[in-house]
Amino acid sequence: MQKTRKPIEIKISTVVAISAILHETDPTSLEKALKEMTGGVADFFEDEFAVLDIGTLDAAAAAAIDWSAVVALFKRFRLNTVAVRNAPEELHSGIVAQGLAIDNSAVAGAGTANARAQEAAAQQAEPAPTPVAAPAAPAAPAAPAPQSAPAPVANTVVIDTPVRAGQRIYARGADLVVLAVVNNGAELIADGCIHVYAPLRGRALAGASGNTTARIFAASLEAELVSIAGVYRTFENGHAPELAGKQVQVRLQGERIDVLPMAAS
Repeated sequence: MQKTRKPIEIKISTVVAISAILHETDPTSLEKALKEMTGGVADFFEDEFAVLDIGTLDAAAAAAIDWSAVVALFKRFRLNTVAVRNAPEELHSGIVAQGLAIDNSAVAGAGTANARAQEAAAQQAEPAPTPVAAPAAPAAPAAPAPQSAPAPVANTVVIDTPVRAGQRIYARGADLVVLAVVNNGAELIADGCIHVYAPLRGRALAGASGNTTARIFAASLEAELVSIAGVYRTFENGHAPELAGKQVQVRLQGERIDVLPMAAS
């Protein structure tokens, strides 16, 4: 008998989103900054999801945000705003009214940390009870010492076929190793480092979860865009001719993306 298929299935899925940290709220200033960032490249972001982080704004600036204007502005740059992070509770209703979600992950983590800190402080403040002598009891056999769990092994995702235009590969919590060519229009994303042992075209985003020490290594860098921990660099003016066809590494130095020969330290 053929099984009846359910009208809908719900499964856990990983969605990669850009974190846009707002330091200003004026749409004109934001538009200017986005134009400078994209360098006039119309498909710089390619309809990616975006989470607006307003944790750096003071209360007055956050309350004055014109959400509809900001969402429309990001949409013009092909960024689909889906959520707001670090928003004070009094702004939640207005944010939700715009069809945006509230990202409470950072707030929840801070709350847990504060609770633990308060608990530790309370334990230190309480006076230690005076020990009371008890009758001696027969010694119990010593319990075996608990064995420590083995240290987690770093994960690596290996791709040994060409990455075609339109493909997006995300190595969550891992390094990404690609053994074949990465074509224009393809996108590599990794929370760790990215290693490409072939020409790297398309886009490569390492340290996607915020790891500023992540790097990108390529046998030949021909990429449209590279990123380390959210800091981008595009190559609309071409790549350095002295590095053409050479093995290179991409790393983050402060707020600057450097492209260097592989032998550079």
